[in-house]
Amino acid sequence: MVDAKKEPQEIPYLRVGTSILKRVWMPLSNGRSIETLIPWNMETLRQDFGKDYFAKIPKYDGFCTVPSHTDYRRDIHGFLNRYEPISTVPAEGEFPHIRDFLEHIFGEQIELGYDYLQLLYVRPQQRLPILLLVSQERNTGKTTFLNFLKLIFEGNVTFNTNEDFRSQFNDDWTGKLLVCVDEVLLNRREDSERIKNLSTARSYKAEAKGKDRREVEFFGKFVLCSNNEHNPVLIEAGETRYWVRRVPPLTHDNQNLLADMRRELPGFLFFLLHRKLSTCEESRMWFAPRLLATEALRRIIHYNRSKAEAEIIAIIRDIMDAEELEQYRFDISDMVNMLEIRGIRSDHPTVRRILAENWQLLPAPPTYYTRYAITYNGEVIRQDSKTARVYTVTRVILDELLKCGASQ
Repeated sequence: MVDAKKEPQEIPYLRVGTSILKRVWMPLSNGRSIETLIPWNMETLRQDFGKDYFAKIPKYDGFCTVPSHTDYRRDIHGFLNRYEPISTVPAEGEFPHIRDFLEHIFGEQIELGYDYLQLLYVRPQQRLPILLLVSQERNTGKTTFLNFLKLIFEGNVTFNTNEDFRSQFNDDWTGKLLVCVDEVLLNRREDSERIKNLSTARSYKAEAKGKDRREVEFFGKFVLCSNNEHNPVLIEAGETRYWVRRVPPLTHDNQNLLADMRRELPGFLFFLLHRKLSTCEESRMWFAPRLLATEALRRIIHYNRSKAEAEIIAIIRDIMDAEELEQYRFDISDMVNMLEIRGIRSDHPTVRRILAENWQLLPAPPTYYTRYAITYNGEVIRQDSKTARVYTVTRVILDELLKCGASQ
């Protein structure tokens, strides 16, 4: 993206495959322009310049999408790179407005925030966690953060609505570095599964209206914002693909903040280019899950718990406290029976799914163990021991599950 006054004198034409395209600079309402390609008519080109002009037109075999901000190439082995170059050139300088704003967004995790932006800039193909900014308060800067990302990465950022995300037509995501959704509300299970799968996918099926689906590379990252702190997205216990931050209100209102940050971009990109990362790659989303475990994440996990899961935690806590156990072993039948005593009808597959998918627990081989039960009046009693495939919950696991609930 460049200032409108810096438009080139000559607008080149291209031939990609058998199609003629014209590279133009489309004016924006803020006085700047963005480069885009539009289809052009060959006969019109002949009328304007004559048939000899065709020999001067650059020719490409097709399109490719290779993201890079530090070593960008338009022509890659005869293919035209769809990924757009960014116009800001790094230059040593201060960036006080950007620094203050990012410290407001990332708080005590500011170094992780710098790492996140640095990886976007220098390693655009690196998979990163789904960044979710939440706050029920107004004037927090969530939307400004999305606009800040647009300032940096320009045409490689796309803004979607909830409806766009659910639509089968997703070709406009192709080749985008960041997919941003403001006022997100994707709390259906199919929404959650889709965004989780895309966040770790190397490719996906792109589909445009009137065109066949095709498989394309996917390196997009998701940045979501919401005023809903409890269930903007369905996140279950054990999920490691989200980084959720609750953003407080801004302490002062600067109407020119984006303009101030735009002027500081060269210095900020220079900082990112030369800064040493504070983390190393510890997971498929780069960051170790323990680094991204925030109170805001725990609040959403707790809110999305089913009644059965919440009651299983309560039952385990009551038994371990009453018997002063450091670990509690049980089989599926034990838990289903105690849930029924507590007034919750559940079945074996449901309990097994909670333990396996939400808590990441697997049953041990058949083991002889001590059984416990809870009576209708809440008393914990010992029962006859038996042999079964048991699950084990330690005090550490229980404390972590209770910690998620304490954030409500």
